[in-house]
Amino acid sequence: MVSVCMACYNAERYVGEAVESVLNQTYQNIELIVVNDGSTDRSGAVVEKYKGRGVKLITQGNRGQCAAANRALAEARGEYVKFFDADDILSPRFIEAQIGRLAGRKDAVASARWGRFYNDDLKTFRLNPEKVWRDMESTDWLVEATISAHPMQQCGLWLIPKDVLDKTGGWLVGLSLTNDFEFFCRILCEVKQVLFCEEGTLYYRSGIWGSLSARKSRAARESECRSILLGTAHLLKKRQDARAKLACANTCQHLLYDLYPKHPDLRKELAQRVAECGGAKVEPSGGRYFHWWRPWIGWKLARRLQRAVGK
Repeated sequence: MVSVCMACYNAERYVGEAVESVLNQTYQNIELIVVNDGSTDRSGAVVEKYKGRGVKLITQGNRGQCAAANRALAEARGEYVKFFDADDILSPRFIEAQIGRLAGRKDAVASARWGRFYNDDLKTFRLNPEKVWRDMESTDWLVEATISAHPMQQCGLWLIPKDVLDKTGGWLVGLSLTNDFEFFCRILCEVKQVLFCEEGTLYYRSGIWGSLSARKSRAARESECRSILLGTAHLLKKRQDARAKLACANTCQHLLYDLYPKHPDLRKELAQRVAECGGAKVEPSGGRYFHWWRPWIGWKLARRLQRAVGK
């Protein structure tokens, strides 16, 4: 059995499509557990309609995505678990193909392809090819995926043995923004391999106003920093080679660039990790105006100007 665990908060417009994409999987030995995490819209009513098709709905007060995912995990009876966002879509053979790749293994996880679509229109979908779209040793996957300093690990991509989750624990309650980075670093440092499944595609819905990834409050930034520091610590505990250290340094340096000039305390913690790893080799990113100004006035002043004019 595969347990699909879905945390849902104010996803009334999208959760039906997400649920349908799970129920329409060609692999049928699935249980879908949806935790309605204190939604103030009709998310619960939408999911309620699927209870006759075996969907388990749990309603709780708003405690955050990590707590909701853990609540679903506590109910999971499957040998394998997939965490799945309430606004994304799975291709029909996604789970069947991943189960086939794992073939009963409990020391590996399965990944798959993904891409974005915008404005709720699947016609805008484009794949987002990555170097890690292949079978790899798990920590090699983690290094390769993070060395470019853009660590994005959509939870729906992964099929995880329940035994691994029993060893590593669930999501870290208290994290919000970038919580997936710490979680999947922990998972990947426990297993031996990532098995890539070309037959599976995750359709990632982008451009949702007010989505978690768009929040830049102090609390969100603290979560982001903590997740990056904890995740890189997981990897450094397993590997101390130069490439692993560079991946950790680049990931921390990228966030440091993005935080500037705010949150000096968080930037200090990130800079310390960068120094511990021997320095980073990643350039600051920004918009068109930032890259125009940077060669003349340096990245720090260019960032301040960028923030001031909102470009």
